[in-house]
This record gives sequence, C-alpha cells and structure tokens, in this order.
Amino acid sequence: MTILKGRVVIALLGALLALETSALDIAKSANAELSNAELAHAESSSVSWSMQTSVWTTHFSPDPEHNNRQDLIGVERREHDDWLWGGAMFRNSFSQRSVYLYRGRQFYLAETPFYAKLTAGLLWGYRGEYRDKIPLNHLGIAPAILPSVGYRWKSVGAELVIFGVAGTMLNVGYHF
Repeated sequence: MTILKGRVVIALLGALLALETSALDIAKSANAELSNAELAHAESSSVSWSMQTSVWTTHFSPDPEHNNRQDLIGVERREHDDWLWGGAMFRNSFSQRSVYLYRGRQFYLAETPFYAKLTAGLLWGYRGEYRDKIPLNHLGIAPAILPSVGYRWKSVGAELVIFGVAGTMLNVGYHF
C-alpha cells in the first residue's frame, strides 16, 4: 500500500513538472549563447525543477546491517529566489522505505556552477527496532536538516549530501 501511495505522489509531481517545463524551455532557448555560470544565474530568476537519484552512499561507522543502496528518487522545485521545496523516497540505512519532505535554500557561489544547499524537513520511515536510530522520532516522524554542496553543468548536476553524523551520499540529477 505504501509503494502505491508513493507512485501516486510521483505521478502527481510529474504532472506538475509538465506544466512548468514549457516556460523553462523557452527561457533556455533564449539563453542558448550564455556560459554555464550565466545560464545557471539566468535560470535562478525563474522556477525550475530537478529529479535526483543516489549513486553512492557510505556510513561513517559502517555496520554489516547498513544499507548503502538507497534506491532514492527525489523531486525538487526551486523558486526564483533560490528557496526550494521537495521530497524524496528512499530505503533508509536499514532498508526500510522512507520519505523526506523538506523546504530549503540554495546558495550559488559567485558566478560559478558550484553551490551550497541547506534543507530542513520531516523524515518518516524508521520503524520497529530501528525507530530510535534517529533523534526525536517519538511519533514515527522526525525533523531532519541536510546540508549539501553541489556542481551543476548545464542541466546535469551532482550533490554531496551529509546525513547527520551517520554518513554521506552522492546524488546526481537532471534540472529542467
């Protein structure tokens, strides 16, 4: 049932993405002659979307019980002022299906394709014997803050995300 709900959420987000794509395509074609940094800055003045997946994960204190394949699928919407919101479905460190819904901000580093990002939101999915593996998970939903640094080249990007004191992961994504 949880997987079905997740698929419905992804389908609804996909419909929203389709509505935004045409306006961004027009802006991109108008800026075709700009450098990568100029394009990133020009796009920061409009709404954009991205989809991400995790390609590498490691835990700072490895345990044979830890899962390093998150099967993460994330969708994010960045507003014209670099505020953003999004969500991700993934398998947590103990292979349980989990969801992170968040709000945050992206900070470009001068006129470069590098940026820093900070998100804060709610994390659901640590259940049963693993319920106490994350702080403040008393109701099955816990607050989370995730810092990351990234690099964007045209429509493709990569982010190194630190998840608390537990570990780090590398996400890659497509921006549109």
